[in-house]
Amino acid sequence: MCKILIIEDERIIAEDLKYIITSFGHEVVGIAKSGEQAITLVEQFKPEIILMDIMLEGDLNGIQTAQYISDRFDLQVIYITAYADRETMNEAFETNPYGFLQKPVQENQLYAAIEIADRQNKKLFI
Repeated sequence: MCKILIIEDERIIAEDLKYIITSFGHEVVGIAKSGEQAITLVEQFKPEIILMDIMLEGDLNGIQTAQYISDRFDLQVIYITAYADRETMNEAFETNPYGFLQKPVQENQLYAAIEIADRQNKKLFI
């Protein structure tokens, strides 16, 4: 089991992701709608994995938020987005994510991405 933070500005999608993730046996420590809120929740709850939408409320988009977080914390980021154009993807890839899933997310793909990130994370601390 790992602790996961969902950063998604669409509440219905965020709640659906939370339901799916908990069915996998993982803990969702919070849901953030903006990059600023996400940074606060990362500091507060210390998640192991972040599911990050690229388009967020507030001044920071998901890529900027992921870069800020990865500069300060050792966390696995998995992007979940409807924006899969090459320019956006290339910008996102610069943050070294552990996955990039396009909406609507398939449950088996989400499971695989989380398991890979979780197992990679556990190897780092053995």
